[in-house]
Parts: sequence; C-alpha cells; structure tokens
Amino acid sequence: MDVAIDTSEFRYLPAQADALGVPLPRVERLSLELPDGRMLSALRFGTEPPRVTLLHGAGLNAHTWDTTALALQHPLLAIDLAGHGDSSWRDDADYTAGPLAADVAQALDAWTTQPQIVVGQSLGGLTAAALAASRPDLVSEIMVVDITPGIDVTAGPAALRAFYEGPTDFATRDELVDKAISLGFGGTRPETERGVFLNTRIRDDGRVEWKHHFAHLAAQALAAHDVGTPASPSTRHESGWGDLAATSAPITLVRATRGFVSDADAAEFQRRVPPAHVITIDATHNVQETAPTELAALISAVL
Repeated sequence: MDVAIDTSEFRYLPAQADALGVPLPRVERLSLELPDGRMLSALRFGTEPPRVTLLHGAGLNAHTWDTTALALQHPLLAIDLAGHGDSSWRDDADYTAGPLAADVAQALDAWTTQPQIVVGQSLGGLTAAALAASRPDLVSEIMVVDITPGIDVTAGPAALRAFYEGPTDFATRDELVDKAISLGFGGTRPETERGVFLNTRIRDDGRVEWKHHFAHLAAQALAAHDVGTPASPSTRHESGWGDLAATSAPITLVRATRGFVSDADAAEFQRRVPPAHVITIDATHNVQETAPTELAALISAVL
C-alpha cells in the first residue's frame, strides 16, 4: 500500500500538537505584496481574527514560534520579517527595526481587525517597539523577549559569525545540522534537523542554502546593531530606547536566565522604561523554543 508522506513546511505540527496534548488548529501561509514589489509572508494559526502577532529574531523565521503558538491555542499571526523565511530580501540589506516595523504595519493593516499583542524575540522585540512607537493604533501591548536596545551581545555575534562563516551553500542539510550541533546551536538532533529543514531551501542546482539573507551578510547585519560605547552610543542604539519611551502600550520584558539580557541590562531597561514589567524565565535566548509553554502562559495571561 502506498503511504503518503508530508514533506511540507507543516509536516512537524501534528507531532508537536500531540506532544503538548492540544488540538491542531488550522494553519495557513499568507503572502502580501508590498508597494515596492517585495513580498511579506506569515503563518496564520486559527480561523478567527488574530489577537496576537509574533515576530522572530535575526536568522530565524515564523516557524520558530510553532510550539509556542500551539501551546497558546489562540488565533495569531507569526510573521517572516523581511529577509527571512518566505519574505523577500531587501536590496539595501537594512534589517534594522524601523524598516522591519514599517513592513509589519502594512501586514497588520491587511491581516488584522484589532490592535495586537505583539510579542517579539531579539530583533523582533526591537521591531515590536518601533512598531508600537510609529503605529500605536495597531498595538495593544508589547512583549519584548530577551533583548534591550543597550544589550551587550558580544557573545551572541561571535557565535553567530562562527556559525555563518565560510560557504553559504551546502551539498546536504545534514552538513548544516552537523555544523549547528558542533557550535552549540539547537537541541537534540531531531530538533536541529527540524530547524534546518524549515530555515533552508534547495536551489535549482541542487545545493542547499539558508532562506534568510542574514546568513549571507552576517558581519554587516550584526554590525548594524552595534550599541557603540557608553560615551558614544550608536544612533540605532538610542533610537531603540526612543521607541520604547514613545510607546503608550503596556510593555513587558521577558528575560531568559541563560540568554543575552544580564541583570544589569534588565535593571537599565527598568530604569529607562519605568512602567515596564520585567519577568524572568528559565530559558536560553530563543525562549520560544526552549520554554514555549511558559512563554505561552505569559501571553495567555495578557489575553
């Protein structure tokens, strides 16, 4: 008897839902053509109008939220930021919060009917703040996950540069899985295989490459988020604090115990943004992958 094998991007969801003991909602891929001709892509969970929008970090894509979204069991959007996942790359390679937020605003205008709880991890958190500052009508609350504008990410970029240095295309996905595991990225091999499958594509010549533009200009993209020095902070560093100060919606910082935000970073965040709540979760930087049910519980409490 022939057995149908699901090789689509949704192939892992049934097993993830079973492991959580939750029903599998309807999940579909959305695409929006932007005025400049680029495409913005997203996943929509559920059939009702979304109340939550999820924004991933640099080098990731909407599928990083799959387990969190399943645990949450609420209608939501998980957006592929420009240059990531199935969204178009930018010709100017500007993947900072302002331009990314402008794209997200157009997506929310098209795909939502009410202000959103916007949850952003890492680069997505800075994008959430820029969105809330520029389009307050679209945002009811923001949750910034393991990032601050003043964060010292020295360890993070060093690891990322080591991960992305060298060739940008490979003979097989197994090569990428081996490299990720050797540098301490991912969890178990099956988890890492899932991440690599969802974050790569096979070119016409049969070679495997990362979907995200970030992998092809890692040093340039990381330098764009350099905070500078205390005496001479970078313009983008200060703009991030400015976005948070200009945000009228409630703000929560979720700090991972094994992530990038130190105690000092969290204290500086609280000093600069006094109304914000600061919550600590035992997780790594990618909280949505290493503590998805705990993060889902925080989002559910806001809902």
